[in-house]
Amino acid sequence: MRPILTLTINPALDVSTSTENVVGEHKMRCGLSRLDPGGGGVNVSRVIQRLGGQTLAIYAAGGPTGEAYRKLIEAEGIPTVVVPIAGSTRESFTVDETSTGKQFRFVLQGPEATEAEWRACLDRVAASIPHDGYVVASGSLPPGAPDDFYARVARLAREHNARCIVDASGPALAAALAEGVFLVKPSGRELGELVGAQLDTAESQIHAASTLVERGSAEFVALTLGGEGAVLASAAGVIRLPVPQVQVQSTVGAGDSFLGAFVLRIAQGHDAQAAFRAAVAAGSATAMTPATELCHRIDVERLEAELALLPV
Repeated sequence: MRPILTLTINPALDVSTSTENVVGEHKMRCGLSRLDPGGGGVNVSRVIQRLGGQTLAIYAAGGPTGEAYRKLIEAEGIPTVVVPIAGSTRESFTVDETSTGKQFRFVLQGPEATEAEWRACLDRVAASIPHDGYVVASGSLPPGAPDDFYARVARLAREHNARCIVDASGPALAAALAEGVFLVKPSGRELGELVGAQLDTAESQIHAASTLVERGSAEFVALTLGGEGAVLASAAGVIRLPVPQVQVQSTVGAGDSFLGAFVLRIAQGHDAQAAFRAAVAAGSATAMTPATELCHRIDVERLEAELALLPV
C-alpha cells in the first residue's frame, strides 16, 4: 500500500445531540450528546483506519477545544502531527429533531489563521509528504488562509512525486484545479458554482466533470449527487453508480467517508472502478449511522460487494 498523508487546516470539534422539537426562543431539553474530531482530512484518516489502512494526519489545533480534539484523535490511535495555533479550534453543532426526522447543522467559522500558522502547516506537509504516495487536502480554509493554499499543497505534492487529492469548494477549489491535481470531489452544487452553470441534468453534470479532466485540471473528478448516486469522470470515460438502498440516519461525514475509501483502495493498488464502488459504499454506510458517527467496516464491505454486482 502506498502511504497517505491528510491535511486539515480548519478542523472542528463535532458536537451532536437530539431534541423533540427545535423552537425559537425556547429552552430545548436535549438527549445524550457525543463529541467527535471532525474536519475533512481528519475524517478521511479516521475512515481509512476503520477500513484497515493507515495515514499520517496533519491538523491545526489550539485552545481548550483543540485540546479536547487532540485527546479524541489520540484515543482512536491515528498517527498525527499537530500544528499549534493561537486561536481555539472551532466547533460544529448538529441537532436531530426527533419529532420530524429533520437535522439542523450549525458550522462555526473558526479562528483566523495568521500567515505564520498557515505557512507552518505547509512546512509540516513539505516535511512529511510520502514520496510516490498520496496527499489529501480536505475541508474549508480558515479566515486568513490564502485562496491558493491547496494549490500550494498540490505543488508540494508534485515536487515529491505524490498525488494530490483536494476536497474543497469556491476559490480554493478553483485555484487547486488551476494548479492540476489527481482527484477532486465536488458535489453537484459545488461543481455548478465552479463552472458558473446550473447543472440540473445528468448530461450537464457529466459534461462539466469531463471538461475538467480534458483540460488537465484533474485526473479524476468524483461528483457526489446525494440520493442520485455518484459519477466518476477520467480519461478512461465516465462511470455512474446509484447509492445502495439504506436507512439514512445522518449524512454528516458521508463525503469524507467516500473520499477516504476511494483513496485507500487506490493506494492499495485497486483500479478506479473498484475504488469508486468502495467510495459509494462508504458514503452510504456513513449515512446509516446516527449524528456524526462514521461508517463501520462490516457495512462498507457488504455494500461494496453488492455494488460489484451492478453494471457500470
